[in-house]
Amino acid sequence: MRLKVDLIVAWFTPAALAAKQATNDIPIVMATAGNPVENGLVASLAHPGGNVTGMSAQGAELAAKCVEMVRELIPTARRVAVLANAPDPFSKPFLESVRQAGEATKTTIAPVMIHDDQELEAAFPAFDKDRPDAVIVQPSLPPKRSAELALQYRLPAVSFGRGIVDEGGLMSYGVDGADMFRRAATLVDKILKGAKPADLPVQQPTKFELVINLKTAKAIGLTIPPAFLARADEVIE
Repeated sequence: MRLKVDLIVAWFTPAALAAKQATNDIPIVMATAGNPVENGLVASLAHPGGNVTGMSAQGAELAAKCVEMVRELIPTARRVAVLANAPDPFSKPFLESVRQAGEATKTTIAPVMIHDDQELEAAFPAFDKDRPDAVIVQPSLPPKRSAELALQYRLPAVSFGRGIVDEGGLMSYGVDGADMFRRAATLVDKILKGAKPADLPVQQPTKFELVINLKTAKAIGLTIPPAFLARADEVIE
C-alpha cells in the first residue's frame, strides 16, 4: 500500500484475504484461491464485484481426490492423517471434503490442525503413537519442511499442491500451476490496460496433473504399481 502499486497478485487464500483487507481500491488478482465466494473474496464467480478477480482452485474437490488416490496407490491404507493450516479459512472446507471422502472409501481420517511452525514440527513425531498409512498436506503449509519431515518419518506425503512433490513429497494431484499462473497473467494484462476486476469473471482450472516422485517412493520403500505410474503426467526420478 505504501509503495502505491498498480496491482497485487496473491497466491493462496490467506494472501488474497490479507490483500483484500488492506485495500478496496488496488486491483487484486488471485493466482489461485480456494472457495473465493464462500471466503468473501468475490460476490460470485461470474460477477466478482469489488477489486478482486482471478483463479479459483477447486481445492475442496481435489482434497477428496487425494484420499481416493491414496487408497488406489496403497490399497492396504486404512488410516490417513491430514495436516490442515489452521489460520487459512480454506482449512474448513478442505477438512470437510477429506472427511466425506474418508467415509466414502471407509478410510479413517485423522485431522491435525497446524497453527505455526512448531506444531508442524511436532506433528510427525506424534504419528509414532498411531501411525497413519499416509499424510495429506494442505498446500498452504510450508511444502519443503512438510516433505522433509514426511521423508524423515518414512510417510507417503500427498497434496493437491505441486509444491510438496517438487520438494520430496510422494505425490500430488491438482491443478496445473503453470497454466494457472499464465491465465492469471492474462487477467493482470487486461487490468493494467484498463479493465475492472469487477467485470472479469473468476476462472476455474481446466488442466490437472498427477505428479509422482519415484525417488521418494524408493526412499520410503513403497512400490508404485506400473499401471498407476503410467497414468502420471510427470515422474520425478
